[in-house]
Amino acid sequence: MRSSKHAWGIAALWLLPAAWSAEPAPQAPAATASATASSPNIAVLSGNQIVQILDETVQWYRTLGAQQQSSSQPSDLLIYYANQQTAGQVVALAFDIARANAELLSSEASAESAAADNTSAAQATDALQLKLKAQRQTIQAEMTAAGSTAERQAKRAELQGELDMINARLNLLDNMQQFLSESNTKTASVTALKAHIDAIAASIPTAPAAIQPLTAATPVTPATTKPGAPVTLPAPTGAAVSTQAGIWELGSRVLKLRTKERTILAIDHSTASLEETFRTIRTAPLERLKSLTTQSDALATQADSAHGPALKTIRDQLDTLAWLFQQTSAIWIPMSKEGVLLDQYRHNLKNWHDAIAHEYQDALRELGIRLAILIGMLAIVFGGGDLWRRLILRYIQEPRRRHQQLLVRTLAVWILAVAVVALTFVTEFSSFAAFAGLITAGLAVAMQSVLLSMVGYFLLIGKYGLRIGDRVQIGAVSGEVISLGLVRMHLMELNPQGPLEATGRVVAFPNSIVFQAANGLFRQIAGVDFVWHEATLALPAGSDYAAIKAKLLGALNEVLSENHEELTRQTQQLEKATASTTVVKPVPQVQLRFSPAGVEALVRYPVHLQNQADTDERVSQAILKVLTEQQ
Repeated sequence: MRSSKHAWGIAALWLLPAAWSAEPAPQAPAATASATASSPNIAVLSGNQIVQILDETVQWYRTLGAQQQSSSQPSDLLIYYANQQTAGQVVALAFDIARANAELLSSEASAESAAADNTSAAQATDALQLKLKAQRQTIQAEMTAAGSTAERQAKRAELQGELDMINARLNLLDNMQQFLSESNTKTASVTALKAHIDAIAASIPTAPAAIQPLTAATPVTPATTKPGAPVTLPAPTGAAVSTQAGIWELGSRVLKLRTKERTILAIDHSTASLEETFRTIRTAPLERLKSLTTQSDALATQADSAHGPALKTIRDQLDTLAWLFQQTSAIWIPMSKEGVLLDQYRHNLKNWHDAIAHEYQDALRELGIRLAILIGMLAIVFGGGDLWRRLILRYIQEPRRRHQQLLVRTLAVWILAVAVVALTFVTEFSSFAAFAGLITAGLAVAMQSVLLSMVGYFLLIGKYGLRIGDRVQIGAVSGEVISLGLVRMHLMELNPQGPLEATGRVVAFPNSIVFQAANGLFRQIAGVDFVWHEATLALPAGSDYAAIKAKLLGALNEVLSENHEELTRQTQQLEKATASTTVVKPVPQVQLRFSPAGVEALVRYPVHLQNQADTDERVSQAILKVLTEQQ
């Protein structure tokens, strides 16, 4: 910068008359020079330090958003509003510190510029400006006194030419000095710093008005707002945790409280870091104030014995020290207030954290109690189910009933377990009942067939229900039960005509078949393996009908005699199983009846299922033999 100024000075001296450049320039005030020499670096913080502190403060100020999101209770909002006011004061004081230090940097830049300008070229330029201005005044006075005659008008024209030349030289010098002033890196850096401070202030839309960019008429003074008293919350009693809350709500509350506690700890850590930063930078202005006080005392001692110009110099130096002391105080006082405010801020956060920690412990204890109750109730349910199973296995020996009881036990245990879990997790029983009712109604409509099949399953496994291996008839299908599920059953189809042989096809029926009147379900009773067959015979007209009936009975008894004992045993089993007195003995029957065509004989006889085709053939042959003999 000094070389640039020297070059401009040489150019000015080359362009201007050499006689003018020899004139001596006035000297700078001694007080300013002395003050600058005594304090070569009057700023407390550098520009980079100021920007770093402001960035850290603004970043810390933005943690208010996290506090606002975590404030869900009235006590949380009380802490949040108190911290919001304190944070606003902290940010405002930080910008006061930055602007006051920027003013010191600006003064330092001006002092360095003045010292740099105190060179021979700069002095010659200043002297030249003074001479040109004096000449301009002289020429203007001569032009005024010239008059209006023709001879004097020529003189006025000549003077006007000289005046234009002088104005052109003054304009050149003014442009040179303006360029030198604008190209000063120190001054430009301070100007950029002030603009940066204003830009940071404008980037906080919710910040207090105290930190917004200052106008030219706004004085730079330290903040005087007194910090409020720290907020103290009453000790939580644990009543906030509802005893009617379900496990799901309690678990969610525990997680939220844990997250809130971690957020508060993170904010407190950030606040402690900012507090340490201000505590560190507070040392420099304090030392500067002590140094300025020492210099002031020394100058006051010198003033006691000084006279004349020396006394005036000391007075100027004291004025400079007083201004520096005031500006440094404008930095140190807000720094001290920052420590008080941040300590108050951390005290509020500690009270908030203690309240949240106590509430978290209460919620965690309540959740543990509810989980223990749930585990205990489930243990009772499953323990009772296991005892029930042992009793079934010990006292019920019949496999069919044992299977039925075990199935009922399993369903009952799981229904109770689901009910216990649902009632434990639910928050309000009334809302759960309404929700369960809606769900049940929807399922009943959407799964009507499935539910009917499930209900039909319990009817099918009843006392006279089905078992694997039973022969049944459903509508026109006869088959053997090979699978009986909760929703449907499967039959191995049997040939209804001739011997009972599998057709190779499997038929599936829903269990809801028991509720359908159109399709009857016929089941062969366990231990009973015979059916009654019938045949209608047209007897010859004029025959001895009584003799024919007797012969038919004799022929049928002869054919069925080999299975008589087995049929008798099965009949007794049927009477025992059904406790019915209407069971017909397994003997053939022949009944005579009139018809439009004459007299008919209705023949009924029991047939063993495994031999029904062979038995039907033998019976038919015996009947044909009797009828042939009567013709």
